[in-house]
Amino acid sequence: MIFCVEDDPNIRELEVYTLKSTGFPALGLESGDELFKALETVLPQLILLDIMLPGEDGMAILKRLRRDKRTADIPVIMATAKGSEFDKVHGLDSGADDYIAKPFGMMEMVSRVKAVLRRYVKEDKSSELTNGLITMDIARHMVFVNGEEVVLTYKEFEVLHKLMERPGQVFTREQLLTDIWGYDFAGETRTVDVHIRTLRQKLGSASTVIETVRGVGYRIGAEHEK
Repeated sequence: MIFCVEDDPNIRELEVYTLKSTGFPALGLESGDELFKALETVLPQLILLDIMLPGEDGMAILKRLRRDKRTADIPVIMATAKGSEFDKVHGLDSGADDYIAKPFGMMEMVSRVKAVLRRYVKEDKSSELTNGLITMDIARHMVFVNGEEVVLTYKEFEVLHKLMERPGQVFTREQLLTDIWGYDFAGETRTVDVHIRTLRQKLGSASTVIETVRGVGYRIGAEHEK
């Protein structure tokens, strides 16, 4: 089931029709209120969410979805007329899995939906990762440095998670963009560098766990002593 949250009835009906015709059960919803009412009974595989909505806008809705344990892991594609780089980065940093700017073709939408669903792997809710002073509680989406909680943004958490899953492996900026932001938007690899920088600042004494491999990308060393 895919939820399409869109206040324009013509676009909403076209989205739902296209998804159904390509094999995806879909439900059209006009607002955040309708979305959260529907979520009380059904959890969809993915939510296609417009930003410009009556009442609560899409960014506020996305933040509510990510705060709720029931909906935190549902993939979300933001669909909006806003197409600037700032809006893309803001949406993705707030927890969106992809971003599609209007006007978009229906087959492009279907392609994005399929790509996000292929990438989406539900986390093992009992899993925990540890490296030196850093502990990641995947179930609660929390990070601790030497026992003290460090508050990360959604994307900072995802970057750290990706690196800690494979200690010693070097990830290029392009790999991190593709795996975490969903696709390479016009080579904006500086987005990765900015997130690494803020992540290191927040990790404080444990920041050296993230190593820069000059000319390639980033990694977490295979072993770091406490």
